[in-house]
Amino acid sequence: MHELGIVFHVIKSVEEVGRQNCLTRVSAVTLEIGEVSGVVPSYLTDCWDWAVKKSDLLRGAELRTDILPAVTHCDGCGKDYPTVAHGKTCPHCGSGETWLLTGSELNIKEIEVPDPEPPETGEIPQQMG
Repeated sequence: MHELGIVFHVIKSVEEVGRQNCLTRVSAVTLEIGEVSGVVPSYLTDCWDWAVKKSDLLRGAELRTDILPAVTHCDGCGKDYPTVAHGKTCPHCGSGETWLLTGSELNIKEIEVPDPEPPETGEIPQQMG
């Protein structure tokens, strides 16, 4: 299960961003996962839920995932097509001179922090009556 290694890498990366930006808490992290990356999102979430408990910065943070579609480019005809539906053979011209354009990525897309707490004014709200 390489998802655990991915989660540890993401946590380490987010903690570094947190240090650089003086963050005290992260509430959510959004990952972009390529459709043919080999990453299983449900395994990733299970590993995340376990691993973030060990991080002061990320404890309780939600993991969100956006799946990026796999797209292949054909050098034979110059067209792009959905990889999962057609594989390595171009559905437009039948060429095998193709390469994966997108869909194998794994990126940290967004790090969300909670809204800051409003400062306490020390004033007692007046009751209307």
